[in-house]
Amino acid sequence: MHRAAYKTLEWLLEWITIVLMISLTVVVIVAVGFRMAHNSLSWYDEIAAILLSWVTYYGAALAALKRRHIGFDSVLLAIPMPARMVAVLIAEAAVLGFFGLMTWAGMEVLNVLEGERLVSLTWVPIQLTQSIIPIGGALFIIAELLSLPAYWRCTALGDSLEHPELHEEA
Repeated sequence: MHRAAYKTLEWLLEWITIVLMISLTVVVIVAVGFRMAHNSLSWYDEIAAILLSWVTYYGAALAALKRRHIGFDSVLLAIPMPARMVAVLIAEAAVLGFFGLMTWAGMEVLNVLEGERLVSLTWVPIQLTQSIIPIGGALFIIAELLSLPAYWRCTALGDSLEHPELHEEA
């Protein structure tokens, strides 16, 4: 069950990120083409910025799932057991707490933005464009929790996710 949830989320995040990146690329190329024809699109800047932020949030969740964010494995692995595992718990609690707060704050932002619309595309609610804040926070929490068991095992064994070559040579 856990492995299936992990693989499903991984597949979903990969495809969402790919579709968003392709969409952003198409929007930018189309906008450049229109600008070169001296017929600039009024909505390009807003939509490109929104797509870029969505790529960032979904990509960050994917990186969290794969435990590929910047970390301090070498410092963590230098801590003797069992204090190392206590440090993992503290770090995970801090990350989960931060993204829990971000998710809650994102929901509050959506409440404040109720009724607001984009400037250039007045039919698009700003709540839709900013919904990525609580969605991204929730996805990051889910990704952290799904990847935690494997990370826990690696850390307990003294294996580095950041520098696997250190353990291949040993």
